[in-house]
Amino acid sequence: MKIVAVCGMGIGTSVLLKMNAEKALRAMDVDADVEAADIGIARGAARTADIVLTSAELAEEVGDVPAKVVVINNFTDVNEITEKLEQSMER
Repeated sequence: MKIVAVCGMGIGTSVLLKMNAEKALRAMDVDADVEAADIGIARGAARTADIVLTSAELAEEVGDVPAKVVVINNFTDVNEITEKLEQSMER
């Protein structure tokens, strides 16, 4: 499974989201490759990803991609990330 963590600049915030997504995935015992990206890189990366994690502001900017785009409200809330990853994997 490939997951892309996206923020506007691709430096700090997406890395934070990536790290917290990895924590959530470990707790869920799910093996996945999580990549941090800015919105420009994310548009291409999302074409081969299963899930894109991003903010509400950037969700539409990801574009029309086959990946599930999941909006995360608080990038530091591992519980929210876990819950939303579980929901996105159920579908």
